[in-house]
Amino acid sequence: MSTLIDGIRKNSFVVFGRAGMDMFADPQGTKAEVAETFRSGLGGSSANICAGLCKLGGQSALVTSISNDCVGRYCANQLRHYGVDTQYLRVLDGEYRISLAVYESTMEDFQLCIYRNNAVDFQVTEEDVDRVDYNAFGALITAGTVFAAEPSRGSTFRAFRNARNAGLPVIFDIDYRPYSWPSPEVASEVLSRAGDESDLIVGNDEEFGFMAGDMDKGLDKARELARQLGRIVIYKMGQKGAITLADGQEIRTGIFPVTAVKPNGAGDSFMAGLLAGIAEGRDLREAVLRGSACASIVVSKPGCAPSMPTTAELDAFLATYPGPTDN
Repeated sequence: MSTLIDGIRKNSFVVFGRAGMDMFADPQGTKAEVAETFRSGLGGSSANICAGLCKLGGQSALVTSISNDCVGRYCANQLRHYGVDTQYLRVLDGEYRISLAVYESTMEDFQLCIYRNNAVDFQVTEEDVDRVDYNAFGALITAGTVFAAEPSRGSTFRAFRNARNAGLPVIFDIDYRPYSWPSPEVASEVLSRAGDESDLIVGNDEEFGFMAGDMDKGLDKARELARQLGRIVIYKMGQKGAITLADGQEIRTGIFPVTAVKPNGAGDSFMAGLLAGIAEGRDLREAVLRGSACASIVVSKPGCAPSMPTTAELDAFLATYPGPTDN
């Protein structure tokens, strides 16, 4: 586990996956189908993680493809706004399009509509991943959506090998989105392979259950993955908190209940807070709790990347919050 922790503590991450544009109905509580005004923000799991890491004092670079249009340029500008290194973005002409997510800031019959026709982020090639200077980073992060189609699937597995050759640990957020995959069978096989090749695996109970082929056996799958020496597995259970499996131990942690205005963005913010906590030298339990607090902050506000906390905002939240729930 020391190689994984040492890599994270360098606090510099190369991240693979999608960027996108979020549009959320305004004012808060408005349903999308009757909204007259929408606000925009950076979205996409990997882009959100990048922004979250930067806001918490880390460094991140995103490796992805974006469309050569105003929405692609919007996302590139937003990444730079948050301090994300954009040197590995590749701009594609033609009919490829960057992701667009339309949603609401209300938990009542919450609606999220994602447009991913001809998704440009699937066009990341082996040449794209080979031009990354892996020695400039401490760890590689990817979200599972990159594996849903070629060429990004094979290219990201190649990036895993490149990272290994450079001595970087691999961090994997399962992030299973059924609409991106050709079939559940393909998804289960590919995501399981990605888990086997990773040093830190983060997912929720449904995602681990899906990888196990049985929704009742998700924790068993997480435990099986955690038997690999040096690997950390974090099994998230929503309102029930999380179980962190490492070195034969199981660390149970609670959550920080808030009044949520949306469910999305929580996992991305959790990942950023977790890694930032480890990078700061905190023990694993405290780092997981800081990730949980970041998730609570994000779901309590409109937008994803715009709602991710800075270190000062996270510390202020923790200082005033009575503490996590018991688990």
